[in-house]
Amino acid sequence: MPLFSKDHPLPRFIAASASTNLGDGIAVVAWAWVATLLTRDPLLVALIPIALRLPWAIFAIPAGIITDRVSRKALILSADTLRAVAFVGATIAIHLATPLPPAPDAGVADAGLFIALGLCALLIGAAEVFRDNAAQTVLPSLVRSDKLESANGQLWSAELTANALAGPAVGAFLIAEALMLPFAFNVLAYGLAVILVSGLNLKARDPNRVQRDWKREFRQGLDFLIQRPMLRMLAVLTGLWNMCHQMVVMALVLHVQENLNAGPRTYGLILAMGAVGGVAGGLLGGPAAARFGRGVTAQWALLLSSLCFALIPLMPGAISLTVLMAAFALFGVTWDSVSVAFRQRMIPDAILGRVTSLYRLTTWGMMPVGLALSGLLVRMGEPVIGRPLALQLPFIVAGAGTLLLTAFAWSRIGRGFTEPDSCTNDCLRA
Repeated sequence: MPLFSKDHPLPRFIAASASTNLGDGIAVVAWAWVATLLTRDPLLVALIPIALRLPWAIFAIPAGIITDRVSRKALILSADTLRAVAFVGATIAIHLATPLPPAPDAGVADAGLFIALGLCALLIGAAEVFRDNAAQTVLPSLVRSDKLESANGQLWSAELTANALAGPAVGAFLIAEALMLPFAFNVLAYGLAVILVSGLNLKARDPNRVQRDWKREFRQGLDFLIQRPMLRMLAVLTGLWNMCHQMVVMALVLHVQENLNAGPRTYGLILAMGAVGGVAGGLLGGPAAARFGRGVTAQWALLLSSLCFALIPLMPGAISLTVLMAAFALFGVTWDSVSVAFRQRMIPDAILGRVTSLYRLTTWGMMPVGLALSGLLVRMGEPVIGRPLALQLPFIVAGAGTLLLTAFAWSRIGRGFTEPDSCTNDCLRA
């Protein structure tokens, strides 16, 4: 029997997620690198990634309500189709604009292309909000509750292999050949995901549980999140941590280009090889939680991933930076495996979409803030300490910030992850 048949929904779902994440990984290199070819202003470079993340602050709440109202499978299919169409637009825009003029230190080399890419990024980001929110609610319907850590670990490993291991390497190779190739490849990646999800059988949901009063639906999800201190604390903690992470992501591309004098292939390989640790974290997160306990595993994963941020400026070259990024991904994905399973186990299916969207409004909504802060730090620091050191400021601030967050949340994580976290439909009365 084929592994990706309808009788094996989890492998099929993981394969679809891997395909979209391969596209996302290719885009990580492509979006940032094309932006640096249009301008050297760090704040303007950040605007393209901001356009990808800003929709989380705009559409997270309606995405949660819609996820709990409609077929989650249909929502995923629609979002992936829309993203494929947007990448077609980006491919055409880049093809028409090349070859590009030299990037200026201020302003942009091609305003038309910059605006077109920004609009495509906004559309892709908006579709991603709905797709990811729906996808986060699917896994509990595919596996038993006690298998969620392992299932999340498998999913994170597959996504990381595609997103951060294969994706950046493929993206770096393609962009070195032609600027439009990574964007054209993504059309195929999202098309494959549509084919895989279209053949996925999901358990039918009870239509009587679906409400049609959006205010009541919103309030139900909000009350659930507010009245559970551990879940509320995790939302704030993860949001601030993601803000710091995006500061690092934005600064890394310019740091690699200017401080390490590396090209797109080296940058892609740093991200790709660093993801090996993330794959290991996805595979080891479940067993580690079973062996040492969820609380202890989450505490140390958060602490060690935070230390990696602070150590980036001390890495003298590409090889040492690659090793550090591998360690960061290992601990970061271990944290994700445990924390996401905790949330999935706690929230009832009937309101999982709404609570997940509110949770991710906080966790992902802070990403544009981190991207903007990264550009501002470099811009303000450059006249004072020079550009090479200014490019490292986001790493230092992010490392200090995440270490403070870890110290603040240490005991609460230790207690919260070890307390009973299951929830029945009685939670809906809250």
